[in-house]
Amino acid sequence: MLRKCERIDQLYAEDIQIIQSSEVFSFSIDAVLLANFPHIQKRGQIIDLCAGNGAVGLFLSRKTSAKIDQIELQPRLADMGKRSIQLNHLENQLTMHELDLKDTFDHFKADSADLVVCNPPYFKESPTSKKNPNLHLAIARHEIHATLEDVVNVAAKLLKMNGRFALVHRPDRFLEIIDCLRAHRIAPKRIQFVYPKPGKEANVLLIEGIKDGKNEGLRFLPPLYTYDQSGNYSSALQEMLYGN
Repeated sequence: MLRKCERIDQLYAEDIQIIQSSEVFSFSIDAVLLANFPHIQKRGQIIDLCAGNGAVGLFLSRKTSAKIDQIELQPRLADMGKRSIQLNHLENQLTMHELDLKDTFDHFKADSADLVVCNPPYFKESPTSKKNPNLHLAIARHEIHATLEDVVNVAAKLLKMNGRFALVHRPDRFLEIIDCLRAHRIAPKRIQFVYPKPGKEANVLLIEGIKDGKNEGLRFLPPLYTYDQSGNYSSALQEMLYGN
């Protein structure tokens, strides 16, 4: 089950085991935040874009009976995700597809998804941008193969009317994200900023929108803190990570 330099980690709150490797990718708090953010229907179709080693879809599986398809470009990450699905005996609910976003509609029908989630690369790609020398990590973090525009375009086409799109990203790209969503007929509905701890600037943005939704009704949720002043996980994060 495990290959060289891999380990099995556990998200205790959801009783999920996940295969990870520091050589290529390990899920972060961002994946946990995203899995706990959107409105999740009990049934239907969920698609996880830029799925990495499959963390978000695995965590979502404990909250719904919906079919979850995951799309990941990098073969090694997709393989880890497939083995994590087997490890958790979720083959009847989850499927990992090794697939470039640009080829999504060779395999999936438009207007078919009830919820699309994405933890995308955060940093714009430019010749002068500093990138991780580890290509796996560089692709996961920089828009080398998929830009924000690519992600939102695919999500919008996948979604049914009134389907939801949930995204985790960086606050410094907030206005660009809003513009991109609206350009692709996704009305922003719920926004939450996540802060390392009280007194610090936000470092994570969670946003959910509705395909062909009305413009009114946008809600800004209360701030969420990762750590308390003592440096321990906040009560909200402890619940996400370890359960009640």
